[in-house]
Order: sequence, then C-alpha cells, then structure tokens
Amino acid sequence: MNRGQRGKLAMATAALAIGLLSVTGCGYINPQQTSEQYSASDGTRENLGPLEIRNFMIVSAGENKPGRVIGAVYNSSSNDVKLTISGAAGSQTQVSVKKNSYTLLNDSTDPAILSSTGTLPGSLAQVTISEDGTNQTAKVKVPVQDATLSEYKKYLPESSEPTVSESATPTPSSSASH
Repeated sequence: MNRGQRGKLAMATAALAIGLLSVTGCGYINPQQTSEQYSASDGTRENLGPLEIRNFMIVSAGENKPGRVIGAVYNSSSNDVKLTISGAAGSQTQVSVKKNSYTLLNDSTDPAILSSTGTLPGSLAQVTISEDGTNQTAKVKVPVQDATLSEYKKYLPESSEPTVSESATPTPSSSASH
C-alpha cells in the first residue's frame, strides 16, 4: 500500500469514527426515558408497603364538593388490608384489598367518596394514605379532575352533579291522578 492509499484509508476511518460517535453520543448525553418510571396517565402513583397505588385521582365538580377516588390498588402481601385515604376538612374513605390481589376503583366497586376535595378541579389535592394495622403513611398529591373529559363524568359523585332548579309548573306525571 502506498502513502496516498494509506492517507485515504486513515481519513475514511476517521470519518467513520466521527460518524459513529455522533450517532451514539445522543444516548450517552441524554437519559433514556424508558429507564425512568413515571405515571403515563392522568393519575399519580405511590407505593406504601405491600400496596401499589396506580393511576390515583379524584373526580369532583368543585373545591368544596365531594370527590370520588378512582384508580387501582394492588396488594402483594399475604393478608387482606384496608387502605385509608384522608383528604381535606377531615374527609376520609377506606378501600379493602384482598391478599395477593387488587381492587379497581371504578364501576365494579363501591365508590370511595371523600366529602370534600379541598381544591379546585385541575389542581393537586394533598391526601394522606395509610395501611390499617401498620404505621405506614404517605402524603400524596393527587390530581383532581372534573367532568370536562367525558370519560370522568360517570365518576362524579351524585351530590356534586349540577342540579336543575325545580319549576312551579307541574310535570304531566306529577299532576296525573290515579
């Protein structure tokens, strides 16, 4: 190999090395999103001992209105547990979770209602969660949603839905006599 060919080979090798460094350098400098855990939903997540709380949020019509807690609670322990959720103004609700199982706080369970959210929809409400029978507690900021998104409308507590004022004119069904 003559001197000219060696120079061309060295330049081609250098160009290839610079190209490879520029392609792989992005992964070196920037963190990979898949290595970070986050809530890819409207709700929040928290771990409390054997309990894993996922997609936790409150659906409410207003600041001083009742709010329904929705999400999922997973119990990896060999005992049934009760999760207590304490919110604003002394409001509190409990969720039972069977051992090595989960409870979905949705249409398939009794509603977990807090008597007051303590914050406006679109904000974060601070709640305290605790596992009954242990001293484990955590303060969690939970998003408060309203019925702006139609998928949350069915979760509004009945007493917080807007009421229609009654008119003085009787309806046909109420004026009919039997």
